[in-house]
Amino acid sequence: MTATVRVALLGHGIGSSLSPALHMEEAHRLGLDYEYRTVDLRDAPRADLGAQLSRLEEQGYVATNVTHPFKRSVLGHVDSLSPAVRRIGAANLVLLGRARGRRSRTAHNTDGTGFRGALERFLAGRPAGGRVVQVGAGGAGLATVSALVDMGFEQVVVHDVAPAAVAAVLDRFGPLAPGRLRGTGGSLEDWLPRADGVVHATPVGMVGHPGVALDVDRLAAGAWVAEVVYRPLETALVRRARARGLATLDGGAMAVGQAADSLRLITGLEPDLGRMRAHFARLVADDGAHDDGAHDDGAHDDSAHEGPTTGRVRPGEE
Repeated sequence: MTATVRVALLGHGIGSSLSPALHMEEAHRLGLDYEYRTVDLRDAPRADLGAQLSRLEEQGYVATNVTHPFKRSVLGHVDSLSPAVRRIGAANLVLLGRARGRRSRTAHNTDGTGFRGALERFLAGRPAGGRVVQVGAGGAGLATVSALVDMGFEQVVVHDVAPAAVAAVLDRFGPLAPGRLRGTGGSLEDWLPRADGVVHATPVGMVGHPGVALDVDRLAAGAWVAEVVYRPLETALVRRARARGLATLDGGAMAVGQAADSLRLITGLEPDLGRMRAHFARLVADDGAHDDGAHDDGAHDDSAHEGPTTGRVRPGEE
């Protein structure tokens, strides 16, 4: 009899997460008996995260995804960090287990790898290099900047309404990309016409945070736009960029990419990205048909920033 693979998701306000359905459908297609459940700790803001991980281990869970607000604090409750986690400073997956009779918890980050894979497929066939402007330097922004630096763009320019957030990104990744990483100096509008591509990494545009965080009309005709918000899949930013004829990558690509990378690490099997993307699109469409405005995971973190058409949205850190 095949053993059940038990996986969890830890976070605040995750009751409407699409992760369980996405994971379980693909795992079943891969021939696994796979159980994925959410553990919502929103009503327990001072929950003992270490004790929660121990409880999952005792119940036979082999892994847990981690989302807001635990992506950084979980690092204090693991035994080893993947190279990506050491670099980014946050985790969204912890593999649970024991090795030689001792507890063995390994933290991974598939946000960065999921985004990089999605962006590489999106840009295939287009000229390499160029200048990328990223809007947003919160939790999701750390993972996307890490990917952009690795992809070898000639220049990565980071903007955020919180100067300290930009400074933190430059401190963390600047030594890895000498001369290629810089901030906007607070003036996003001056950089947009000079961008070959733009990555949007704030929650502006998701359910509950309407609007756009940048002026699409200032982008050059050949620029591309990559979004991290995926609820809805077609945000106002994506819609405006497409109306201008710009190449666009919606946030579902990153969401599916990180889920696929998590599944691969958990099971050792190779997920079918195309199949997962089609399933994800159906999940989002069905979710939109029953939208009550109370969704919690439409972006890859809960860092929120200011967009020109939205007024001020509370900045936050994971």
